[in-house]
Amino acid sequence: MDKILVTGGLGFIGSHTVVELQNEGFEVVIIDNLSNSSIEVLDGIIAITGKTPIFEKLDLKDKDKVETFFKKHNDIKGVIHFAASKAVGESVKEPLMYYENNIGTLVYILKELKKLPSASFIFSSSCTVYGQADELPITENAPVKQAESPYGNTKQIGEEIIQDTCKVTPNIKAIALRYFNPVGAHESTKIGELPIGVPQNLVPFITQTAIGLREKLSVFGDDYPTPDGTCIRDYIHVVDLAKAHVVALDRLLKNKNKANYETFNLGTGKGSSVLEVVNSFEKVSGKKLNYKIVGRREGDIISAFADTDKANNELGWKTKLTLDDAMLSAWNWEQKVREK
Repeated sequence: MDKILVTGGLGFIGSHTVVELQNEGFEVVIIDNLSNSSIEVLDGIIAITGKTPIFEKLDLKDKDKVETFFKKHNDIKGVIHFAASKAVGESVKEPLMYYENNIGTLVYILKELKKLPSASFIFSSSCTVYGQADELPITENAPVKQAESPYGNTKQIGEEIIQDTCKVTPNIKAIALRYFNPVGAHESTKIGELPIGVPQNLVPFITQTAIGLREKLSVFGDDYPTPDGTCIRDYIHVVDLAKAHVVALDRLLKNKNKANYETFNLGTGKGSSVLEVVNSFEKVSGKKLNYKIVGRREGDIISAFADTDKANNELGWKTKLTLDDAMLSAWNWEQKVREK
């Protein structure tokens, strides 16, 4: 089977995607610098699939090492590029670090792919490119708004760099996957979301609060123009999201793409409010969550959820798992992590 490089392959979404690729018979090579992940994730991947991916600890900011890697693995047929810094708040404080890590590394990889006879490239993008969209649900044709943070800007610039490269490089085919809000964990509880320090995302904050690691969850604002006053997001189970990467890659490898650069939204198509997520967690875990309504958080948009028609009809992919499935898997994973 084809050899596929997964950068950031020991991260949250990366590790789940490696599992799905190996389950489909692909040979996987992982690059990860372990700056925001743990080598133990590799054991989890092996335990689930019974296969050991090739692992290279490598910092993609090192151009020479990237060149050497592609000389050694000159038979790579596709790349799924997750490796990036992703904390919005940190990006505001450290913009140059974000531009170097998220943009420089992308350029080095594309330069190497240009040398190959053909390459399929999947880019991990984000619904942050839409900002507060004018219309909901959000289609792929919604205008890309000025980014709210350097992190969001790196996703916009990243997409532009890939698009510009594809225009003049016929041997590279690319798909940018714009994720909404990935949550949950693998049902085996062998891999999941491992935030370092205080979680930036809602679901790990919920599970860490329930297990006693955090005192309480702050719900930022209940005065938004939504049914219960809290912000609405499109929460997608990470396993569904991982499977979409395999489908997108397969589309490029089998030349089913309509253009050599395409974009797809990946979400469930349904928005859930912060309080609905809390209620779902309380229902599946049987635990009462300690939370408090506080003031709004700067930069939070009111509502964002995907129009999934293009992904459903063009990619032939749809989500199968529910918010309750995601919350239960996240809770089971949290309990397993604390046991360790």
